[in-house]
Amino acid sequence: MTETKNYAAVAMQLAARSIEKTPDKAAARAQMLAMIGEVETKIRSATIFVQQYGGSPVKLVVLPEYLLTSYPGRISIPDFADKAALEVDGPEYEALGAMAQRLKMFVAGNAYEVDANFPGLYFQASFVVAPSGDVVLRYRRLNSMFAPTPHDVWTKYLDIYGLDGVFPVAKTEIGNLSAIASEEILYPEIARAHALRGAEIFLHSSSEIGSPLDTPKDIGKRARAQENMAYVVSANTAGIENTTLPLASADGNSMVVDYKGRVMAESNSGETFTAFADIDLGALRAARRKPAMTNFLARQRLELFAATYGNLSVQKADGLIQNNDIISPDRDYFLRTQEETIERMIKEGLI
Repeated sequence: MTETKNYAAVAMQLAARSIEKTPDKAAARAQMLAMIGEVETKIRSATIFVQQYGGSPVKLVVLPEYLLTSYPGRISIPDFADKAALEVDGPEYEALGAMAQRLKMFVAGNAYEVDANFPGLYFQASFVVAPSGDVVLRYRRLNSMFAPTPHDVWTKYLDIYGLDGVFPVAKTEIGNLSAIASEEILYPEIARAHALRGAEIFLHSSSEIGSPLDTPKDIGKRARAQENMAYVVSANTAGIENTTLPLASADGNSMVVDYKGRVMAESNSGETFTAFADIDLGALRAARRKPAMTNFLARQRLELFAATYGNLSVQKADGLIQNNDIISPDRDYFLRTQEETIERMIKEGLI
């Protein structure tokens, strides 16, 4: 493929819109499709300004976490899966693909998604839609406090998708793209697994509390960029509409971080496109290929850690598989699982 020259990436800070108060599935789906149309208008206007302002064409836009639906709250897992989770070939992805085609750019985002292989569940999926309209990357969140993940059905998931399906990297003309969802930016292993598969740009869709002080996620974004010599494009929500929470409870601090861990641009609060910056793949690749103390990827000694990771299990896999069947848990299952994990870690002298 022909690689593009330097281009601009934009973290679109937009308000998520909850489907919780919609009366039924049809209304929820109509709201989601209408919102995709609104988002396209905002992206188009923002990217025109960015190119006029900075001179570089916008080739990559990252949208916030669960933009179309907000979080499930206390809606049961099967009910939320039916009402709000996208189908892999459903109309919402079709609309997102058509949007990417019209915009002529890569669009990354995050949504809840069902999988016919795992009935009764949903996964939180980060995706990349190419200018062709095709979904070129689909990553299911691996570490979540209150939702099913591939790790909860690990044996079956791995059989179906393999490890490359767990840690996918899309090799595109704008670089090697991978996704990290929300608080996963706090887990170094997830970013490192992507980097060791060639990822150059981490696409981080989030919905988090913004602050003028350094938050854990802000620190994580800079750390993951620096230690993996990768760009991070992180889009936060600009609040969440149609819930009982104050609007700005998850708002602000969208940013673009370069491969040295330096914040290149950062947004304040509200709906905005002001977290945008140029991506210089040539400089990143030159740094990764140069023998130096600062070449952290090339200095990895992974064998040192293989035994520790391979022999120690903290939160157990396959918690949602019983007698080879997939079970759909109640909302409190996840908290019970963590409580049991902590109790076991205490008994084993780990904490």
